[in-house]
Amino acid sequence: MNFYDRYKNGESHSVYADIEKLGEEAFSPSYYPDVEKVLIETFQRVRFNLEIIYKELKNIDYVFWADGTGNDEALLMPFSNTDELLNILEQNIELVGKLPVSMKMFYQIVGSCNFAWNYQDDPDILWEMADPIQVAPLTDCVSQVTDQYWLEEMEEYIQDDDFGFAFLELSADDLHKDNVSGGPPYALQLNKEKSIDSKFLNEPNDTTFINYLRICFESCGFPGMPYADNKVFQEFFDKVKPQLQKI
Repeated sequence: MNFYDRYKNGESHSVYADIEKLGEEAFSPSYYPDVEKVLIETFQRVRFNLEIIYKELKNIDYVFWADGTGNDEALLMPFSNTDELLNILEQNIELVGKLPVSMKMFYQIVGSCNFAWNYQDDPDILWEMADPIQVAPLTDCVSQVTDQYWLEEMEEYIQDDDFGFAFLELSADDLHKDNVSGGPPYALQLNKEKSIDSKFLNEPNDTTFINYLRICFESCGFPGMPYADNKVFQEFFDKVKPQLQKI
């Protein structure tokens, strides 16, 4: 049974473990068409799950961040010029690393998400320290890497024996999401070699980007939430979780 059929059959964890073991061989003609089908299916499910969570959050009047015209920024579709933006991103990072396929697929299929509470509009945060899922828009990534100092800063991280690689910042940490001074942003490691997925840095679970998304969906988008102690969240969880698809 190929990766895609196994994935559709429910072997989501083991399929990605086996793909990871392949390393760069995953990009060979023998494997990549199958791997790509798995990734497309995964990120279609990610989009589906985020839409379910977003809908149910709106139903309980959750306070999202909004843009200058008042439209909330919780779940944005891919930009019409996503491929062009990805090209700009990849060109600007090529000296320090490569964008994993998982990140490309996220921006091509999902777009961006930000389920953090808008504490400026309402300082009474509904679920404190819940660490809501957040993945910055592609335009934010492009802004990062086109900053005149970004490449120089990344070179310093690469030369640091305790660090050793470049990264893209994708999310505030759990504290900053609640307007509390905290640690560094969650970030995607940029590997020197081509990769299907990559480590998601500074996040509590020491995991990859895809597994970070998986962990988030296990808690309906709020991986830091001790939901057993919160009746409102427990009701939300009980309604949402059965609707979500495994990734």
